[in-house]
Amino acid sequence: MLRPLSDTFNPADFPALLVGLEAPDDAAVYRLNDGQAIVSTVDFFPPVVDDPYAFGQIAAANAMSDIYAMGGEVLFAINLAAFPANLELDILQNILRGGAERVRAAGAVIAGGHTITDKEPKYGLAVTGVVDPGRILAKGGVRPGDVLVLTKRLGVGVITTALKRDEADKNDVAGAIRSMIQLNRGAARAAQAAGAQAVTDITGYSLLGHAHEMAHLSGVDLEFRFEALPWLAGAARYADAMIFPGGASNNMEYFAPWVHFEGDFDEATRLLLFDPETSGGLLIALPEDRLPALQAALSAEGATGWIVGAATPGDGHIRVKR
Repeated sequence: MLRPLSDTFNPADFPALLVGLEAPDDAAVYRLNDGQAIVSTVDFFPPVVDDPYAFGQIAAANAMSDIYAMGGEVLFAINLAAFPANLELDILQNILRGGAERVRAAGAVIAGGHTITDKEPKYGLAVTGVVDPGRILAKGGVRPGDVLVLTKRLGVGVITTALKRDEADKNDVAGAIRSMIQLNRGAARAAQAAGAQAVTDITGYSLLGHAHEMAHLSGVDLEFRFEALPWLAGAARYADAMIFPGGASNNMEYFAPWVHFEGDFDEATRLLLFDPETSGGLLIALPEDRLPALQAALSAEGATGWIVGAATPGDGHIRVKR
């Protein structure tokens, strides 16, 4: 997620930079002319799964997701890789092959890259996309009465943590990988077609953390129905066993002042709602009368969507109800 730099640069001195110096958002947006703007983002991280090819696909899909969250299309990407000197180069080749496959699936191209030697493998992309300046899907456009639609299942963090501890079922891992490598391109196109007002992608700050960002920037509260949230197979089981990444408790501690649970939620369930996602889905906000158009567009794009909540008047708080 892009953080503002307004303490260093005066936004008024850079009027073509539409997103990047003031309110935080998923990517920077720079206007070229009345009909085109460049969207730019970067993301990379250590492996979350054992298979190098799958890791490359996941990291690439995750990096490109920020372009889609802004309503844009990917043009090209630059590889960013760190790799230990004592590992076989075949591993790096398969990581890069996986990333290239996902970029190609996005209708884009890998245009180069940079690699350094490091103690731990890391991989990701610097991504450049394009968007109509009048159709940017920023976080801060949610209005009271809007419906919230989530386009991927949740629970990646607990599943990949169980994998690291050798406690994961292979079918659960396979399901998480399928979800993580899925591009958000179709979901973003559907959001644009339906006239969505605000979008973000759900990644490391968890569903509730990213929802707070949307709510805070929009000046509303967001309300989620727990029973409506979609979960990957195995997620609840690993949560019950308290198999969580460290980021879950960090997210809970940081965002807790803004989150209110109404009903019976045990510690495991609360932590699960703060589970860090990797290459998660889009959270789309739009007026209720546009919901049928979104559902039709998601279906036409081969994407999924679950109605998970709604926006109410407020000041950035999140409520989760049983």
